[in-house]
Amino acid sequence: MENLKITLFQGYLFWEKADKNLQNIALRLSGIREKTNLIILPEMFNTGFSMNAKELAEPMDGKTMQWMYKIAIQYDCVITGSLIISEKGKYYNRLIWMLPDGTYKYYDKRHLFAMGDEHHTYTAGTKKLIVELKGWKICPVICYDLRFPVWLRNVNKTYDLLLVIANWPERRSLHWRTLIPARAVENQTYVIGVNRVGHDGNDVYHSGDSTCIDPNGNVVYYKRDEEDLYTFSIIADEVIKTRRAMPFLKDADDFNLIMNKDLQKHV
Repeated sequence: MENLKITLFQGYLFWEKADKNLQNIALRLSGIREKTNLIILPEMFNTGFSMNAKELAEPMDGKTMQWMYKIAIQYDCVITGSLIISEKGKYYNRLIWMLPDGTYKYYDKRHLFAMGDEHHTYTAGTKKLIVELKGWKICPVICYDLRFPVWLRNVNKTYDLLLVIANWPERRSLHWRTLIPARAVENQTYVIGVNRVGHDGNDVYHSGDSTCIDPNGNVVYYKRDEEDLYTFSIIADEVIKTRRAMPFLKDADDFNLIMNKDLQKHV
């Protein structure tokens, strides 16, 4: 496992304007001045968190997927973020893990935000995604998933880095700033949370609060209220040393997660 260079973009998202968002993000990414291994974008980075799936959804070979491929080639790195995908008559809030060779993996948001009627529009995912990069095992999830520690439990050291991409509103930012360090400490992993900033089309304000927390709960990065493009490294030895000094993951409860079939229904 090597040290990993990461670039995150905490951006303002133009409401339901995919072309404008892709142009703006491409312009902002041109500010990257060093080699990076991974670019992380917020949840629904091309539209904002919208329930207007019928108008905004794209197929898996659509323009945003093509854009992600071009960005991955341009910066010779992985790029990740979520978008609205239409597939077999259903809509998904789908995180894409795009490699520069054009191959990709994906994760469908497991926990749909019922307070925002997300479950009435989108179909919940049923499988975790664990990807590898430079020897790191990485678990990417989406926004509301952060509230569910059983889903994120690091059983048998399944992952070394938890990524949370979000459109998390400022009025619940205390929860965001509390839960991310908790997930880092309890799972002995780095946790990176990437959020958006600004008001969305429903006049909901997002303060960003994008952050990186190390396995001991220390703040590596934090930014509030402003757009920010930031590149930094996460250190492999921090994970190794923390787990060696405090090997409490081996004492964790052993369990099997049984999926709630109700969460899998497309309402």
